[in-house]
Amino acid sequence: MIKNGSRLQSQVCDTQVIVVRSADGLDDLRAGGAPMIPIGDDADAALSLDDSLAGGNLMGKRYVDDGGAEVLVTKAGKGTLSIGTTPLSIKEAKPLPASD
Repeated sequence: MIKNGSRLQSQVCDTQVIVVRSADGLDDLRAGGAPMIPIGDDADAALSLDDSLAGGNLMGKRYVDDGGAEVLVTKAGKGTLSIGTTPLSIKEAKPLPASD
């Protein structure tokens, strides 16, 4: 299982992330349709970016899934972050309380 604080990279684009909150589903974390690997590991040259999962991601944004997993993008890339084929969504900032 992927642990909190793990640093991962895409095998098909420039995307890099840090795991903020781990969950069981993160074992199938993908970018651009290809499984993500620990930073520094060798990418599989046979993999390519899936055009249906090439919407990109934004540096500095947190992406979440319904199972509670959360990752922070440290380097943006062309691949859409997903758990299997289900894209992750950007975590919305909580509004600050009014200080009237």
